[in-house]
Amino acid sequence: MLITRRLEFDAGHRIPDHRSQCRHLHGHRYVLEITLSGGVIRQEGDPANGMVMDFSEVKDIAQRHIVDAWDHAFLAYRGDTQVVAFLRTMPGHKTVELDCVPTAENLALQAFRILDQAYQDRYGNHLRLERVRLYETPNCWADAERESLGD
Repeated sequence: MLITRRLEFDAGHRIPDHRSQCRHLHGHRYVLEITLSGGVIRQEGDPANGMVMDFSEVKDIAQRHIVDAWDHAFLAYRGDTQVVAFLRTMPGHKTVELDCVPTAENLALQAFRILDQAYQDRYGNHLRLERVRLYETPNCWADAERESLGD
């Protein structure tokens, strides 16, 4: 069985080598979709009876590990030295320095790697992260899928 939970957050970024507008500092209303697989729990009296995982718990984990860190932050590529140096001049600015250029593809992959550990078989029902879909705009997204990652 597959289940999916959707969360939203706002963040800024730039793609330093981009040929068009994305080379400038800008932001997005990102949408994060987390898809998990697992067996449906069949245990009378268990609060998760009839579920793969309680959607509120799916949300809480993603909120704690991704959204709280990335929401209203500037997602900066460490190699973009001028921008990183500039952001460091602003005391208390919420900056997340990444080892990769913050494209939708790289952010989806980063989120997958972080969340994969967080959702490890929590209920004994073979719970497993299958996909992280990250929308950069309503019409553009990237999927990091377990199947294509070779895990």
